Amino acid sequence: MRDRIFYAICFGFIFGVFLRSFLFFNLYFAVWVAVVSVALALFFSLISKNKWGIIFSIFILTFCLGIFRFHAADVPSPSVFESQVGQKVFFTGKIIDEPDIRENNQKLTIEAQIGQDPRQGGASKTKILVTVNFGQDFKYGDEVKFSGKLQKPENFMTDQGKKFDYVNYLRKDGIYYVMNYVNVEVISGGNGNIIKSALFFVKEKFLAKMDFAIKTPESLLMGGLILGERSSFNNEMREKFINTGTIHIVALSGYNVTIVAEWIMKLFSGVPYVAKNFGIGMGIFTILLFVLMTGGSSTAIRAGIMATLALIARATGRNYDVARALMLAGVGMILLNPFVLVYDVSFQLSFIATVAVIFFTPRIEKYFLWAPDVCKLRDIISVSCAAYIFVLPFILYKMGNLSLVALPANILILPFIPFTMLLGFLTGFVGLISYILAVPIGYISYLMLHYELGVINFFSSLPFAAFSVPNFPLILTTLIYIYFIYRLFGRNIKSFFTASQ
Repeated sequence: MRDRIFYAICFGFIFGVFLRSFLFFNLYFAVWVAVVSVALALFFSLISKNKWGIIFSIFILTFCLGIFRFHAADVPSPSVFESQVGQKVFFTGKIIDEPDIRENNQKLTIEAQIGQDPRQGGASKTKILVTVNFGQDFKYGDEVKFSGKLQKPENFMTDQGKKFDYVNYLRKDGIYYVMNYVNVEVISGGNGNIIKSALFFVKEKFLAKMDFAIKTPESLLMGGLILGERSSFNNEMREKFINTGTIHIVALSGYNVTIVAEWIMKLFSGVPYVAKNFGIGMGIFTILLFVLMTGGSSTAIRAGIMATLALIARATGRNYDVARALMLAGVGMILLNPFVLVYDVSFQLSFIATVAVIFFTPRIEKYFLWAPDVCKLRDIISVSCAAYIFVLPFILYKMGNLSLVALPANILILPFIPFTMLLGFLTGFVGLISYILAVPIGYISYLMLHYELGVINFFSSLPFAAFSVPNFPLILTTLIYIYFIYRLFGRNIKSFFTASQ
């Protein structure tokens, strides 16, 4: 009964947020439905004693709470900014995130403020994504003044022929306006959160020391592997990653940390008790470092929570309900930012990959008995293939790119990713102490990265390595995942509804 109530609460809340992402609901009607659901829950629990009635009432109540949560987060930008769209404006503000360094420019997320809004009791504020040229060194926490034309973001077509919902992509982060190639002047620095500033400072030094020990472009790949730093790749290199289906290894989607966590658990699963617990502790410490080195991004935190829960469960020996932990992590992230459910592809990919690793991998391990079990290579290959197969329909629908060489490319690369990431961490941290000591580790890292780039270059050069599928239908994607869910959880769903109370 408690499990049914738990899942009714979670799915009700998620369904409410999901529908509110597309449709507007009258709040008075939602309040009325919530009050009725509370009355029904009391009736079924105190008078009728109907357990399914209680579950249904709780589902409807949390459905309404999901609507309320999205409505509370869906706050429009102050009208004083809206009235100036299309005009040249002058603002002051603060850089509230790490500058995003691209191939041809850099992007700054600035919280701008203007005037005094008596209704809000202070200055009106909003987030603006500002694009500037190279030449100035901007930092998180810099107070700046800038001028240019205020614009609203627009959706655009990708190279694969898919329409990218850029408006809602920025909206999930509270960004409603953009300004391109404006004049920015730094007024003062060090105005950001102390902890976040320290994390970004360590990350910057870490990458600088790693770049000294590892040559380019291998150093760019390492930055992508351990920190999601893929912005410095040129368009040609980025296209190679996409065409070989390996772009996920340099995207901060939680995929990497999930693979690493599984690798750590498998590696220490057969060693003595004390050593295993030490290994679990080191695994959790590594995940913590990963989260900290990314600057504590929400994506890394989400992936870190799931991986850490799995490792703690293995250390304590308790019966770990991975489905419940996955649900709790998802609901928690949606509660903090309801926009991620529909508008954050990274959030969606992370959870699809996690489900695959946890539930799909055991189903396909028997097909990889041919792989040697040295250093748990067989497990790593099966985990990697399970994750790729499971996310493929979603990638086709969202990104419209089908790689015919993705499976062999991933099989040849992914088993080496955890060890490569470990070497990257060691190179960066040792480099903070001594450049001379970091060089040997950096050279080994370089050899691993050179091999991985070689595989990507080889497969991307093959004719018909990939082609675009711009109109992969949503209905087909939905049917595929319904089939996956049925195959994985069919018995559990049936027992959920038919088992004795």
